[in-house]
Amino acid sequence: MPATPVPRFDQFYRYAELTRLLQDYAAAVPQLVSLRSIGQSFEGRDIWLLAITNRATGNDTDKPGFWVDGNIHAAELTACTACLYWLHQLVSGYQAGDSHAVQLLDTRVVYIVPRLNPDGAELALADKPRHIRSSTRPYPFDEEPVDGLTIEDVDGDGRMLSMRIPDPHGPYKKHPSEPRLMVAREPGEFGGQYYRIVPEGTLKNFDGFKITANPDREGLDLNRNFPSHWRQNFEQVGAGPFPTSEPEVRAMVAFITEHPNIGAAVSFHTHSGVILRPMGTQSDDDMTPEDLWMIKRLSEHGARLTGYPAVSIWHDFKYHPKQVVTGTQDWVYEHLGALFWTVEIWSPNKEAGITDYKWIEWYRDHPIEDDLKLLKWSDEQCEGKAYVDWYSYRHPQLGMVEFGGWDRMNFWRNPPPHLREREAARFPAWLMQIGLSLPKLEVLRAEVRALGADTWRIRFAVANSGYLPAYVTQRAKDRKTVRGTVFSIHLPDGVSLVTGKERVEAGHLEGHAPKSSLQAFLPSREVTGDRAVAEWVVRGARGTAVALTAVADRAGTVRTEVTLD
Repeated sequence: MPATPVPRFDQFYRYAELTRLLQDYAAAVPQLVSLRSIGQSFEGRDIWLLAITNRATGNDTDKPGFWVDGNIHAAELTACTACLYWLHQLVSGYQAGDSHAVQLLDTRVVYIVPRLNPDGAELALADKPRHIRSSTRPYPFDEEPVDGLTIEDVDGDGRMLSMRIPDPHGPYKKHPSEPRLMVAREPGEFGGQYYRIVPEGTLKNFDGFKITANPDREGLDLNRNFPSHWRQNFEQVGAGPFPTSEPEVRAMVAFITEHPNIGAAVSFHTHSGVILRPMGTQSDDDMTPEDLWMIKRLSEHGARLTGYPAVSIWHDFKYHPKQVVTGTQDWVYEHLGALFWTVEIWSPNKEAGITDYKWIEWYRDHPIEDDLKLLKWSDEQCEGKAYVDWYSYRHPQLGMVEFGGWDRMNFWRNPPPHLREREAARFPAWLMQIGLSLPKLEVLRAEVRALGADTWRIRFAVANSGYLPAYVTQRAKDRKTVRGTVFSIHLPDGVSLVTGKERVEAGHLEGHAPKSSLQAFLPSREVTGDRAVAEWVVRGARGTAVALTAVADRAGTVRTEVTLD
């Protein structure tokens, strides 16, 4: 059997390399890792999913499931790295006998999609890259632009920087003590040397006066294509022509809906260095209180274990105060009632020592001192590569300009190579805790009692051994997206039912998470809310075996057998 591979966490894998790496895992540890394609991208690439569980303890579909994905956005490549890092931690931890990894993979399944958007990532990693938002499908129109500026790598150095153009009407000037740094003109300021800052790119039909940066021809945002709260492009840019119109999103939605065992999900993105919790469309005051309490509790564990603050999307992470953005989180939690978090990996601000800032608001306005700190970080920690010194270049349409400024792809959207593994290493402990908190159905007892010569009472008792209830969230229970425990008796030839039904739906099972403290005014009434029992009376010959099954969608499936004796 081949040796277990060890990924390189300081590099981003092209699609062919990533495919080989995942195939190597499946070949090296087939008892733990299976590789599946859940669909194909717009350009026909397989979207790879790894099902990670100990097959000897049962099929993945019989176990509680945890979904983790990355790289739905093209240039957010560290999201894929975080997925690969946890994959390796799970496999190597299980092989080394780590008790948490063993418990998780023996009793539950982790579904990892390292790169949900292979086409966009491949474009971002191309020899002459382009950094689009998501899919490479032209949208909303097929035509190439006939005028304006197209953002691209003009000088072929593999980066897309900024262009600095002298202009007396320009909105920027050089910082007085640090001329590399461009700062905004003050209100009413005049008489200095000013510049326009333009994205690196080429122009079509330039009239010598006006420059308008074209939107990407590939205008889709796959994270806006999910069914829940979908809105047209004029309300939510990049949403696509209809919900799940894009094959990448359709593949994810189909897989999760076909696997009701999935009770929690985490989606990795970049950047901001923050954990985002539901909801995206409503305030905390409007959330189901029981869910808010639990999500906050698990989010606080995430903040402690990762070093990233955990905040509400609605309250703390809006691109515009009046704008509601929907995506994966709304579909997984608000629609399905499964737990969900978005993790925005990496914060260059924090690396530079900027700690007191709001994530989105900082990009609208911040003190110049922050820019100086970031420039110092680039010089001292990134060999001056994060902020590129301005250099002269003869632009094909504009003549002599200067290229420089922030290398957003390699230092803003993603950490530099030497910090990628450190960022990815923040998450396994928290992910493990979420996975081990999922509900888990177990057999308590299956018994037979003789009521006559050929008549028998069968009792089948199960329990949820997990922290979370079998329904996971109150929202799922209220919306009936999950059922209670379903008991089934499988009658062989010669055995018939006297009382009871072949399939019985019992109540929902609670978990061992306390609903209140021991000092609460009233004790919990659900002392054994984690248990359920089904009972049948059957007629059949002594010595006959009867199979029993219990299923709780998100807590898994258990099977046992009794003998009429």
